[in-house]
Amino acid sequence: MVYTCKYKSSIGDILLATDEIGLIGLWFEGQKYFANTLPDEHITQETEILTETIKWLDMYFSGEEPNFTPPLHPSGSSFRQAVWQILLQIPYGQTITYGEIARKLAETKNTSRMSAQAVGGAVGHNEISIIIPCHRVVGTNGSLTGYAGGIDKKISLLELEHTDMSRFFVPKKGTAL
Repeated sequence: MVYTCKYKSSIGDILLATDEIGLIGLWFEGQKYFANTLPDEHITQETEILTETIKWLDMYFSGEEPNFTPPLHPSGSSFRQAVWQILLQIPYGQTITYGEIARKLAETKNTSRMSAQAVGGAVGHNEISIIIPCHRVVGTNGSLTGYAGGIDKKISLLELEHTDMSRFFVPKKGTAL
């Protein structure tokens, strides 16, 4: 069974979803792909995993780096899972580029290269945003792009983590990375 609850953050309402194993979704209301993997049958009820996730979010939004990770149960292809594992290794307040993730993946797969665009697709379809920190991924040229929750939320999350924002910019609509 899947259980859900809402969380009110300083930058918008969030829907949380879990199964018996771990968190399966954390979406900002109205974001791209909002709750697209949430089954029709779910119960609005706080569970132990949701309580732990709320504690994590309370710490995070108070400006504190959480010292634990709630149980996670992301669903996706082995490629997406590999990308999300790399995202989980990005330190609080730090960033990484899509290209760097592609290089790390290529190393683990023992291949000469991996597509940064494919990495971008996997990052963009991360269903557990914030905790699996896709907001910490930026373009090679410093562009703040590719956050399903919206660029404004990506900026807010990076600023909350005291990330040095001086080298980043928001690309104009219709421009390539």
